[in-house]
Amino acid sequence: MGRILLVSTNTCDTPYAVYPLGMSQVAAALEGAGHAVRQFDWLVAGRDEAALLAAVAEFAPDCIALSIRNIDRTDSLIDRETGWELAEARRICRLLKERTDIPVLAGGAAVSMLPESIRTYIGADHVLCGEGELSAPGTIANLLSGSTPSDVVLPPPGDRVCGGAFHGPLYDPDLVRHYWDTSEIMGVQTKRGCPFQCSYCSYPTLEGSACRTRPAEDVVEDMKRLLRDHGVNSFFFVDSVFNDPNGRYLEVVEALLRAELGVRWSAFFTPRGLDAEAVALCKRSGLYAVELGTDAGCDTTLAALRKPFSWADVAHANEMLVSARIPCCHYIVFGAPEETEATVEEALANVERLESCVAFGFSGLRILPGTALRQRAIEDGVVTAQDDLFESVYYVSSTIDKDWMDRRVEEAWSGRNDRIFPPEDGTRTVALLHSLGWKGLLWDTMVKFQ
Repeated sequence: MGRILLVSTNTCDTPYAVYPLGMSQVAAALEGAGHAVRQFDWLVAGRDEAALLAAVAEFAPDCIALSIRNIDRTDSLIDRETGWELAEARRICRLLKERTDIPVLAGGAAVSMLPESIRTYIGADHVLCGEGELSAPGTIANLLSGSTPSDVVLPPPGDRVCGGAFHGPLYDPDLVRHYWDTSEIMGVQTKRGCPFQCSYCSYPTLEGSACRTRPAEDVVEDMKRLLRDHGVNSFFFVDSVFNDPNGRYLEVVEALLRAELGVRWSAFFTPRGLDAEAVALCKRSGLYAVELGTDAGCDTTLAALRKPFSWADVAHANEMLVSARIPCCHYIVFGAPEETEATVEEALANVERLESCVAFGFSGLRILPGTALRQRAIEDGVVTAQDDLFESVYYVSSTIDKDWMDRRVEEAWSGRNDRIFPPEDGTRTVALLHSLGWKGLLWDTMVKFQ
């Protein structure tokens, strides 16, 4: 078997630096297949070319695989250079191609969205689509045996990781220490797939539309290991939506209660289907903050985005969380299909009535391949069917003036630290808090209960 160097290329550290969970899951699969594996993190290494080349020289890999998480930062209000995440991946790939003769592969969520465009842009020999645990071991074994994989390696149709086949991450002690010391949050995954069909979202394309859950005891075992070996006691469940409609998330909650780890956790929730009993159970198991995928501010734009709930559901969920004294935040996009001056005003009024919470506002939606929003954008003349969407293109409804909308939201939320717009304001605030030694989610400190 071979020696494989995995390189996380992600450099986004706002609102906080995120442990490269996907890379560690692929590392576990490769090690399980008999390969020797080393993990290298470009962000942790300070984007130091000499450090990467030293790791290559020391480990002497037969193959190098890049993990690419993001295409861009999905913020229409920052310039392209600031928001373009692929530049660092290209820099790394070019360095490796210029200074070594080792094959370079690439995979990850960004690659799965735009495989050929990204392969061409960064200069990788081959790119792998889909879940790396499935595609990487076989592709690398073939490559090392002398076979030449396709430029773009596609997963077999319908072939996805399920149940006990989920690999527990191969946590790298040095990387765990860095991310824990930096952010005091560690990501854990309980499931993949999303049953909802929100028009802008890439999760159903990347992970499928059915929830594939890990055994709850395996999830808790990951947390137990991190607590025992590294002192990690604060977690974020990175699932697209933690509280799935089938209620399987409660199995994780109940397993946490049985384990009595004494840890705390947060997650992305949907307002749909939340009830007081489930919230109370979650809090008993350590839930301390909730990020709600609200995404629009009134029923008109919620329906246009195909969100599976109404504004009344949002308000009810917020009330329940306030009653339980659990801080929550909402992500609100302005400029969705059917947005008008009237819906902007309605959204601002709705958000104003939400008590004891934080709201993050965004202007427009990044159009991604494979989404219903792409088709809407074609119909509205924002893009053409030939556009591959490699370059960042944002949808803003033609029924709203974007400049007026941005000014109106900024004016409405000006002077409030619990209403964040533009997003860059939040980035600056987080950077300031980090410089003062604050760690964790940070937004939860802005919530004040009556």
